[in-house]
Amino acid sequence: MRRVLLAALWLALAVTLVARPAGAHTRSESHSVWEINGADVDLAMTIPVLELQRLGAGGAAPSDEAVKRYLTARVFPIAAGRRCALVPPVETLSAAPGFRKYDFTFRCAARDDLEIRSAAFFDLVPSHTNFAEIQDETTGAFAEQLITNERQTVAVSGKAANGLKSASFFEFVRMGVMHIFTGVDHMSFLLGLVLISRRLRDLVFVVSGFTIGHSLTLALAVTGVIRPHPEFIDALVALTIALIGAENIAEQTHRPLPVALSFGASLAMMALASAFGFGELPSLLLLGAGLFTSNYLMISGRLADPGRFRMMITLVFGLIHGFGFASNLLEMQLPTGRLAELLVGFNLGVEIGQLTLVLGVTGLVLLVSKLKLATPRAVTVDVASSFLVGLGVFWFVTRSFR
Repeated sequence: MRRVLLAALWLALAVTLVARPAGAHTRSESHSVWEINGADVDLAMTIPVLELQRLGAGGAAPSDEAVKRYLTARVFPIAAGRRCALVPPVETLSAAPGFRKYDFTFRCAARDDLEIRSAAFFDLVPSHTNFAEIQDETTGAFAEQLITNERQTVAVSGKAANGLKSASFFEFVRMGVMHIFTGVDHMSFLLGLVLISRRLRDLVFVVSGFTIGHSLTLALAVTGVIRPHPEFIDALVALTIALIGAENIAEQTHRPLPVALSFGASLAMMALASAFGFGELPSLLLLGAGLFTSNYLMISGRLADPGRFRMMITLVFGLIHGFGFASNLLEMQLPTGRLAELLVGFNLGVEIGQLTLVLGVTGLVLLVSKLKLATPRAVTVDVASSFLVGLGVFWFVTRSFR
């Protein structure tokens, strides 16, 4: 048993060391302001330096000239089906600390069927989002558009319409589905729920608790009752992934104490470092997380049938993930008249994506078992759980120390 635990811990360490940083789904974003004046279009593009580090070598942000070349090839207006000409030079504007801002001027041959296109960063992060503000100086029309990997070109036509106001109910559903399938951290957590469930009844319990939790906080956050801090939520989402993997290891080895002490002590050390100014998470939050994780691992590791207990815990995890789901929605200037429709549609999409993923993984496991190609469950759970621990810890640390 000691060898199993030791192998699991070594694998978790290896994953932590070799894994590449995965940007949190609420962090991959940029902002653009398009001013239309007749056939001329002015663009001000603001990008977090953390986002630009994806372009550089060794995690360093590239030079302004390199960024300008990258953006020039991917961000521009289109009129009557033709790309508008860039009027040099591209200027570097002053920006807030942690951001860079660039100004582009374009001249279109005409302003018929005017569109804006932004393909930047989607080649690096498919879940990237660009929040575009469009101001038509001629008509005085103002609109906000959401540019995504699936919708890189947005029609302006001289009088832009708010994309969310004109979006259909099924567009909201699609947004929810894509939030699951483009969020690697959410998919990793759902994988952990499948691993931890020995019976179909257990899986129903944990998925139900997760659904209730994220539905509640998604509604509270979007309606403005509670405003989450995205930087805190990203880190806590990563912690839930590590915790699910750790619980699997503790259950398989029947030794919850060393696992619980490891997590509790590590979070206590991070809380101490935070008290001295290292890291972004508050020390009290880290202490609370340490107490919660250590006690949870101890209790679940000593229960003969923890299925119903896990439903309550996954409800807590769902509360955290619900804030993660809400983070992007809060940036979209939601039309108040369609809040109920948006919430129902987005939540339905999240459930469809979640159910599809869980059933797909479960069906694959059953198929492999039926074909007698599966490894023993204990080995599978140990390896997969160790991977989740390493991945979750890596994301948690990188999101806590930016």
